[in-house]
Amino acid sequence: MAESQQYIVSARKYRPATFASVVGQKALTQTLKNAIGSRRLAQAYLFTGPRGVGKTSCARIFAKTINCLNPTSDGEACGKCESCRAVDEGNSFNIIELDAASNNSVDNIRSLTEQVKIAPQVGAYRVFIIDEVHMLSAAAFNAFLKTLEEPPSYVIFILATTEKQKVIPTILSRCQIYDFKRITIDDMVDHLEYVASQEGISAEREALAVIALKADGAMRDALSIFDQVAASSDGNITYRAALDSLNVLDYDYYFRIIDAARQGDVPAALLIYNEIREKGFDSLFFVNGLASHVRDLMVAADPRSVGLLETSREIEKRYVEQAATLPVEWYYTALKILNDCDVQYRTTSGKRLLVELGLIRLCQLLKPATPPFDMADRKVELRDPAVGQRSCLPSEGSTRPASRQAAPTAAQPTAAAHVATQPQPTSDALPPVATESSPAYIRGPQAPSAPVAAPVSAAQADGQHRGMRLKVHTVKLAQDAGDASRASSLERRRSPFSDDAFMSAWNEFVASNPSLHILVNAMRTSRPVRESEESFGIVVAHPAQQQAFELSMSRLVGFLRQRLDNDFLTIHTELARDEASGRELPAREFLKSVVEKNEALGAFLRDFDAELC
Repeated sequence: MAESQQYIVSARKYRPATFASVVGQKALTQTLKNAIGSRRLAQAYLFTGPRGVGKTSCARIFAKTINCLNPTSDGEACGKCESCRAVDEGNSFNIIELDAASNNSVDNIRSLTEQVKIAPQVGAYRVFIIDEVHMLSAAAFNAFLKTLEEPPSYVIFILATTEKQKVIPTILSRCQIYDFKRITIDDMVDHLEYVASQEGISAEREALAVIALKADGAMRDALSIFDQVAASSDGNITYRAALDSLNVLDYDYYFRIIDAARQGDVPAALLIYNEIREKGFDSLFFVNGLASHVRDLMVAADPRSVGLLETSREIEKRYVEQAATLPVEWYYTALKILNDCDVQYRTTSGKRLLVELGLIRLCQLLKPATPPFDMADRKVELRDPAVGQRSCLPSEGSTRPASRQAAPTAAQPTAAAHVATQPQPTSDALPPVATESSPAYIRGPQAPSAPVAAPVSAAQADGQHRGMRLKVHTVKLAQDAGDASRASSLERRRSPFSDDAFMSAWNEFVASNPSLHILVNAMRTSRPVRESEESFGIVVAHPAQQQAFELSMSRLVGFLRQRLDNDFLTIHTELARDEASGRELPAREFLKSVVEKNEALGAFLRDFDAELC
């Protein structure tokens, strides 16, 4: 029985032997061929680029071609002469390779320089290929400088590295530098199809695209992965087999997630994410993959940047089609959401909930725009079905004059009566929220299409389950029945307002929030300055006041926007500066001056026995 042929991995078996067989470096190989044809050869070359793109292979082909005794008309080595056969068999004395990663000392360089003195026996040049040259020590680099700059006429050095920035400038200045680029997905897929045909392996082009994407621009890695998938699929490389073998998440999941986000379909997005989790994929891997998908959609949205996509032509068309359905602004916010999710993922204890919240936010981006509001301002309604009465629990820190509360009836339970007498925010300052029939985690803030239902009557309540239950209070925005544009929740309010109207709303907030001591004091002592039609600036005397503004800014701005019917109003704060020096005063001096000027603040600090520090 004939001895079986030894198996050779594809990365070695299909390693380029000619310039024409180098994948994805056509311009660079053509330049080298032109230099050889015109005999304009430098004494030193530096080949730099990512791993697996053909640097060392091109160095060997270059050395073989310049020593070929009978080069072809297109500038390739003949492969038949004595020099070419010696190179192919690996016993040529004209090509000396040195791995600088393991031979990086001064002694190794001295040994190499001794070999430089020996002239070639066959061919015109001796070529020294130093791989991973950036690994040489500083002393070895210095020992190599003189020989590299003025070698014998028959010596050519080819240095190869993946990290050009680590090579000292004096070495770089003595070399012609050739930058190898990452190999494109299409080039890799074409070459893998050729390898599959030579090996008698059936392979789907989509499956080869997955392999190429996994290789990240390195042809050597792609061939190694190709062997792995071919072995696991028994010579039949299908798209599904490639995904299962490489543990790669199907990009179809990402397209489905984006479709769900575009339609605001939160349940669909959560179900897709759950399906991904059940397949065993890590949530952080999914978040990063989705962020990459959104980035690819963003570059596919503009014909000028489509070339930045690193995918096959078939998938590129799908990206362009989906990108056309989304506004450009959506991508920026979506990337911010996913980046925040990635940053917070490592420290949060509820990782699944964090990802699901991120998906919900993505689904809410294309919802009708509503004014910003503080979640703390939402009211939670308590309803007693027995008596059909309602009361609202105010959020912490929210106040409302007791005179504006509805008096509890005698039929109400004691707890309900107590709740009804608590201060609470006015209902017209609240944004629209989900109704009882649409859970809050499914539907985002939106304007109701119908008026709020009337309170449940006692007769209706008799047939219901008796007891208290929590219910999100549905609030109807004030709308002008004669104005169709205001009836649409897609439009944001932008009514003009005067300084007096602003200060009236400002003072109303102060009066209704006496429990916010520091903020209220700062609002009383700091007068807002109008900088534009909708922008105001506030100068505060102390960092504590500035912090109080920042902590409650969303609540304050939401209140003012509602009162002034303008969703574009903004407020910013800045710390007061010493007019004489033009610099900020130390915190102790600021606080001391504020206490001296404000008796109320001083009394407040004395009540707590506080000291200036």
